[in-house]
Amino acid sequence: MLGLLLLPVSLLAKKKVTPAPAHAASPSANYVAALGAADRFLHAWQTQDHEAGLLLITDHAKQQTSAERLEKFFAPDAVTTRAYHVARGKRLPPGAYAFPVALLEHTSTAQTRRRNSQLIVVQTGKDEWAVDKLP
Repeated sequence: MLGLLLLPVSLLAKKKVTPAPAHAASPSANYVAALGAADRFLHAWQTQDHEAGLLLITDHAKQQTSAERLEKFFAPDAVTTRAYHVARGKRLPPGAYAFPVALLEHTSTAQTRRRNSQLIVVQTGKDEWAVDKLP
């Protein structure tokens, strides 16, 4: 009988399980794939990897953007450090997502520029996603 009194209270207490809120549903596989494509594209921008970035852009986006603008987008003048922030995406018509992004660039003149924009990612194949609108 005395042994029962020595049991830790935590063993006797019931654990209460709290269900996740409805708005906290886990993202779909398509959302994760689209976010991954956005991240890979922005990483190419951050590292000034023009070739990798071009592989992640749809033909439609390439037709809407001049080669000169694409070159400048990936390798602008006087930038020493780049970073980006991707916010929660929004589902568009089937097979597309819009991601709000902030692009940050610190220049050699010690100025930091922030540009807020949006990146549109579309499904181009069964498990393939690409950027259809550049920030």
